[in-house]
Amino acid sequence: MSIKIFLWMLFFYMVYCGVIFLMQRQIMFPRHLIGIPPRCEDLPFMEKIWIKTTFGKTEAWFFPPGTKNNQIPAPAVIFAHGNGELIDFWPNELKRFNRLGIGVFLVEYPGYGRSEGTPSEKTIRETFINAYKVLTERKDVDSAKIILFGRSLGGGAVCLLAAERPTAGLVLMSTFTDTRSFAKRYFAPGFLVRDPFDNLAVIRRYSKPVLVIHGKFDGVVPYSHGAALHKSARHAELITYACGHVDCPPDWEVFWRDIASFLKVSGILES
Repeated sequence: MSIKIFLWMLFFYMVYCGVIFLMQRQIMFPRHLIGIPPRCEDLPFMEKIWIKTTFGKTEAWFFPPGTKNNQIPAPAVIFAHGNGELIDFWPNELKRFNRLGIGVFLVEYPGYGRSEGTPSEKTIRETFINAYKVLTERKDVDSAKIILFGRSLGGGAVCLLAAERPTAGLVLMSTFTDTRSFAKRYFAPGFLVRDPFDNLAVIRRYSKPVLVIHGKFDGVVPYSHGAALHKSARHAELITYACGHVDCPPDWEVFWRDIASFLKVSGILES
């Protein structure tokens, strides 16, 4: 009788793991739950760019730098947002980069917002590599001063790019070490994860400065992930804020002072 019970339990567990395997991308990329804001044309100085890929076009927005440093060509940051967001959500928060004399390139994920395709590690890698090419070919951008900035899932996106193309620095906010480490939350083995986003492996090989920002009370991506990324990087700084996941950073003024300091120490901005 005990063997029958064990076999039935094993059967149901295997069915459960099969469902998790099939549904994991809906969990990781909840794009259908995100409403698309109606406005996308009325932002001042915005350049809308469509990134061509093998699976269609993905949307990107570029905001040229301000005139603070009068530096042409100027540094630029490629930003990747969290899995429950769109590029539409970020222009107002990130315009401070423009004031620092840095261009901002917001790159959308495949299948998100108005972009074609389906999100996965493979399609996101292709999108960001192609976006990098578009950005570095601009005459107003200094290709030697490209900064990557990823928040939450966006940290995985920019790490994919950092492993493939030269960049001047990397900022990871509320970012995980890899997605396989979350499989235990669902009582599933890590090898079932289709999009591992192994950020830790990338960070270990990355030779440029890294800034890791993480909330001490993050309940989505535990603080231990940020600490592990910091410890594994060759040249890294860890900034800890008293916040969780969605409310990070708790003070944007403090955040921008920390960002400016990192960029100056790294030689991307003049002191």
